[in-house]
Amino acid sequence: QLQLVESGGGLVQPGGSLRLSCAASGFTLKYYSIGWFRQAPGKEREGVSCINSDSDASTYYADSVKGRFTISRDNAKKTVYLQMNSLIPEDTAMYYCNAYRVHFGIKSDYWGQGTQITVSA
Repeated sequence: QLQLVESGGGLVQPGGSLRLSCAASGFTLKYYSIGWFRQAPGKEREGVSCINSDSDASTYYADSVKGRFTISRDNAKKTVYLQMNSLIPEDTAMYYCNAYRVHFGIKSDYWGQGTQITVSA
């Protein structure tokens, strides 16, 4: 069964840290670009960070999280991580991971179920 499962969310105080995990099963993670997205209540889903497949492994960050969040991947564990430091209330949202690949013109696109992060004192 092809799936992504996020974990690591929770309630954290401003200035705190969390590490999200995105575990893949049923497909070979290293061939996929992985992105983290978030959606706050009443707002559109936005991209937070992504890491390209192993052939490149470049990373990208939204301006709002640059310098605070770090994305990484462990293909042996089939897991991608999002280390989040210096969290602020504006980071409160449901966080989703996405695996994406285009291979010989065929797009493969998987989403996890999401994990909630609440930053509050």
